[in-house]
Amino acid sequence: MTRLTFYGGVNEIGGNKILLEDDGTRIFLDFGMSFGKREEFFEEYLMPRTSNALGDFIEMGLVPNLKGIYRTDLVRLLGREPKPPVINAVFLSHAHADHVNYISFLHEDVPLYCGHTALLILQSLNESKTRTIESEILDFMKRPRTRRRGEPPVVRKVKTFRTGDKIKIGSLFVEPVHVDHSVPGAYGFIVHTRKGAVAYTGDLRLHGRRSQMTRDFIEKAQKSRPIALICEGTRFREKHRKEEKEGEEEVRKECLKEVKKTRGLVIADFNFKDVDRVKTFYTIARETKRKMVVHLLDVFLLKYLSQDPALDLPQPDDPNILIFLPKRQSGTYREDDYQRAERQFYHYPNTVTAKNLDQEKVLLCFSYWKIKELIDIQPLSGSLFIHSLSEPFNEEMAMAYQRLKNWIDHYRLKFFQSHCSGHASEKELKEIIKKINPRKLFFIHIQPPQKKYLVPLDQEEAEKFRTMVRKEFESADRQVIIPEYGKTYEL
Repeated sequence: MTRLTFYGGVNEIGGNKILLEDDGTRIFLDFGMSFGKREEFFEEYLMPRTSNALGDFIEMGLVPNLKGIYRTDLVRLLGREPKPPVINAVFLSHAHADHVNYISFLHEDVPLYCGHTALLILQSLNESKTRTIESEILDFMKRPRTRRRGEPPVVRKVKTFRTGDKIKIGSLFVEPVHVDHSVPGAYGFIVHTRKGAVAYTGDLRLHGRRSQMTRDFIEKAQKSRPIALICEGTRFREKHRKEEKEGEEEVRKECLKEVKKTRGLVIADFNFKDVDRVKTFYTIARETKRKMVVHLLDVFLLKYLSQDPALDLPQPDDPNILIFLPKRQSGTYREDDYQRAERQFYHYPNTVTAKNLDQEKVLLCFSYWKIKELIDIQPLSGSLFIHSLSEPFNEEMAMAYQRLKNWIDHYRLKFFQSHCSGHASEKELKEIIKKINPRKLFFIHIQPPQKKYLVPLDQEEAEKFRTMVRKEFESADRQVIIPEYGKTYEL
């Protein structure tokens, strides 16, 4: 018996957790954080309790209430007797939080399979980020935490793959195939089951710099004659967003034009995991005789990803890069004020602080979460803020976007928007599905319109949306399914 159960990516963008079962073999395709569902119950000052850990997440439906899949220490905190894992493996498509973060809850004996570059990203985050129970992916500290100092973390079993590998897990053969997305090291999977092939896109696009990788996946999936395709649908009918650029080169040209006109500080707001965007602004900085300034917390990504020669990224000590040291709690820049891992960059000759930043000669790569550093920087008149991310598509994002605009208005920055999506457009989705031509199409990572954020979906509107999707993609030979949470579908 071959079947699929969806515990995430259902009526939401992200949070993918897909259980595939085949003759007693069970694997998860991704096990990510559901941002939308989490925000329904928790926020910055209303956090899940560490004392109850897993229990809070199960109670609120953020992770499925399944036996035999979670860490033994977390299960014991619930007063349950731990059991051997019933999951054979988890396969990670890429290193975005909505696909990877809740692997931190999974049983320590469940092996994690991921691409080599995805592992580099996870290693950089593991070194740079503050440890929380929601981000202990590569290793974790047992709960409850003891007072013994020096207790080592439990290290997970991680195995890497590349395109061309075929990995045998019980009755399954899993074939990873690279795809193009807004983070490097992204893969789709073709899983060969007893009933036939099941293809999973992960997140992908056809308009990026490495579109041929996505076409490689489409070709291999097509040849497998899949009985099912699990496909992301992020950008289907995105009437709520303005049209985004359909190529990184267009973003580069637009932003270069604006930077050339700017005499003050240039600030670029983008996700530093987006290697294409990093290279875009690195190139723009060099073309305009500026130096690219990288925040201390983002330098870890350069440290690890520059190890992959295929990415062609500068190293932290590149002469065209400056490392921004933020002021710490003491109000100074003393070495002892920084975390141990951060101190490795402290004595680099290319470090800079807000006090000695030559604003007219730098391009500052700062995300929304680092915007408060502008208080110390005090941008010059005529400075430019480039927002190189998607525009908001829910109420929570709209609130953050307005907050960002308030900072921009406060410092009288010129605002400019330019972005290229990491997800396939509706036109690209149609091409992908038509060429792969599965018998069953499971649409996930897709969000029906909501009248108001954090309010339950209007069921009538949701059904209209599902009907629209089916009408668009269904045919005489193809059944289209928008799965329900926790429902099992036999293939």
